Amino acid sequence: MKIGVISADSASESRVAITPDAVKKLRKLGFEVVIQSNAGQAAYYADELYQAAGADIASSSIEVITQSQIITIVNDLPAAAIDDLSSGQIVIGMLDPYRNTQLDTYAAKGATVFAMELLPRTLSRAQNMDVLSSQANLAGYKAVLLAANEYSRPFPMFMTSAGTVKPAKVVILGVGVAGLQAIATAKRLGAVVEASDLRPTAREQVESLGGKWLDVPMSAEEAETAKSTGGYAWTPSEQYVKDQAAVVDKALSNADIVITTAQIPGRNAPRLVHGATLAKMKAGSVLIDMAAGTGGNVEGSVPNETITTDNGVRIVGAANIPSQLAAQSSDLYANNLVNFITTLIAPAGDDTSASDASANLVLNLDMEDEIQGALAVTHDSQVRLAKR
Repeated sequence: MKIGVISADSASESRVAITPDAVKKLRKLGFEVVIQSNAGQAAYYADELYQAAGADIASSSIEVITQSQIITIVNDLPAAAIDDLSSGQIVIGMLDPYRNTQLDTYAAKGATVFAMELLPRTLSRAQNMDVLSSQANLAGYKAVLLAANEYSRPFPMFMTSAGTVKPAKVVILGVGVAGLQAIATAKRLGAVVEASDLRPTAREQVESLGGKWLDVPMSAEEAETAKSTGGYAWTPSEQYVKDQAAVVDKALSNADIVITTAQIPGRNAPRLVHGATLAKMKAGSVLIDMAAGTGGNVEGSVPNETITTDNGVRIVGAANIPSQLAAQSSDLYANNLVNFITTLIAPAGDDTSASDASANLVLNLDMEDEIQGALAVTHDSQVRLAKR
């Protein structure tokens, strides 16, 4: 059984779905692997490395698709490639399912398509398949480095003969995986860090990393609701949202660096920074909008562009930060995929040797499985994804 690897069809995407190390793992499971020529080049994985790991090299995506039972990608397949699919083939990738306009086409072709973003993150056995966490971790780290590169002053405090250089003030909006890594990285660089999130339960995590929590007063009833739900299912009151906006507005007015990380699957990113707040910020301050590709947290941000406002604030539309760390992000993503692919095959017997693993390899698609069922967006010629 062959697993195919398709090259990313985007000038802004440098990652590859399967790395040479992942090829070795898949070969050990009994799979053969075929990769489109130069698919890993932008991540510094040359064809020769794949061949040394045991993969075959194909000259085109059509050649990969016609040979493969399972096709792995970073993002979505181009429309022309979907036309080459056959009934029963499997496609696995980060497909942006709630915005994907090609799901009906996949279903019509009879393909089973798994969107890795839909992984149930509360399942302990699914943690090593969590592509959102693996990519967000790197993105949070890199976002701080991008900010440091754009900022015209240093992050740490310096004591010099000419005077003291004050540390940079960094504000992180959104304390998920990316936000926490951004806090840790900014602190390591010597900045003073503040953070805010709609989940009051995130306060402990922020403070454990040395950040200051931007506290928003709440009623006793709100505090109890937020605590009982873990913060995730808590719907803040209109007054709380208003009070939080005022706290954030004040913090941003004094900030040197702002990094926004808030995204909502299937919806446009929430607007966290408005024009009125931007107008109060200092000349030379920098905003890194990590949600620029899904609508943007910052008013005026443009994906993959840097905008300078009239008052000298630089807004960086960081639409795909993991691609800027292509070698490492590809390695982590490939590991996530390998771990998921192992759920698609029937377990081998204890007496099965590596030499005959391929002969005994059997697909075990089970839509009742809590992982497979959650990730499958098309199966049996039907779109399974619930509308949002």
